[in-house]
Amino acid sequence: MGGAVRDLLLHREHDDPWLGVPDLDLVVEPADPAEAQEHAAEEPSPAQRLARRLRQQLEPERLVFYQEHGAYGTVELELLLEDGPVLLDVASARRERYPVAAENPQVAFGLLADDLARRDFTINAMALRLEPGAPVLLDPHGGRADLGGRVLRFLHDHSVRDDPTRVLRGARYAARMGFALAPESLVQLHDTLARWPWRWRPGDPPCQAPPALGTRLRMELELMLAREPWPRAMAVLQQWGALLLLDPGLQADPHWRRRLGWASRLSLPLLPALLAGAAEPVALAERLQVPHRHHRLLERFGTLRRRLDALPEAATIGRWTPAQWCALLEAPGGSPEAVALALAAGVGPRRPLLRWWLRWRHLRAGATAAEIMASENLQPGPDLGERLRTLRRERLARERL
Repeated sequence: MGGAVRDLLLHREHDDPWLGVPDLDLVVEPADPAEAQEHAAEEPSPAQRLARRLRQQLEPERLVFYQEHGAYGTVELELLLEDGPVLLDVASARRERYPVAAENPQVAFGLLADDLARRDFTINAMALRLEPGAPVLLDPHGGRADLGGRVLRFLHDHSVRDDPTRVLRGARYAARMGFALAPESLVQLHDTLARWPWRWRPGDPPCQAPPALGTRLRMELELMLAREPWPRAMAVLQQWGALLLLDPGLQADPHWRRRLGWASRLSLPLLPALLAGAAEPVALAERLQVPHRHHRLLERFGTLRRRLDALPEAATIGRWTPAQWCALLEAPGGSPEAVALALAAGVGPRRPLLRWWLRWRHLRAGATAAEIMASENLQPGPDLGERLRTLRRERLARERL
């Protein structure tokens, strides 16, 4: 189902490079259609029944991993085949509905047609029904034709309202495969953003954001930045006007490419570097529930930014010494990563920040603590610490800005 069928058709019918099949999605219909309405939670799901039969029939050395998940009985297997390992996800056919926009959907067992109808784009709403002799292509929504036209088409009129993460998924496909959003889908996107149908809006408490405007949106961002040609995906999102889903400041931001490029060169994580361009980076990080280390980096970046914004004029025209810059950049509440993020974001005077990053932060006092204790008869404590700091300042005084 889904991506494997899409990639197979792209390869066979449109000469796209074959990407291989590192994972396969199998969807199992109930043997009796009535079971879709009456399945008991304590009974094995159709997917579990199939997976358990597979496990019994496979040679032990072929089955590397087997695990059943969740209330709907999905099963994850890793098989060792002649061409290498293959991940197999087995799920029961499901249907879903969104009573509240951007919240998690209500899910129930269903038929294969229901399962295809809950997908994001027509090109992902195809399946191969495994029949004796040869598989049969199921394409109820016209995905095959959209593959030929390189078109991304939402499956229904409320796709963006129900789950705005579909927009980021579309940008990933556009960047990776060169697809364009269908005109009516672009209209749906613009109309939805103009009306903003979600109960949460920018400025509301971040913790109240629904999942598809928070955690699920962050997961899509992480996939885009880690696995896709993100400069193209970001450009597509901005062209569509879709960065409004994150923050109006990011939609209007002309500097994201430079900031993320510098972040990559400075070995910074790309997600906080992206969020640093928002009007309120920390609030956006809280809404997206980013990892703690990213949240802390943005907090320290904010602290440093406020210090740099409050610099006296003498500092901005180059009259500060390296020791003064070190005192500012190394003050409590900051971090080397925060300085690197300020460099990437173009915050503050560039030259002293770059000098600190490349050289000054690595300079230490001209003598070790043990040498000072031996030569100056000092004991461990505040006096020794102050002596080390004095010697470092003397060494920094010999540095040029």
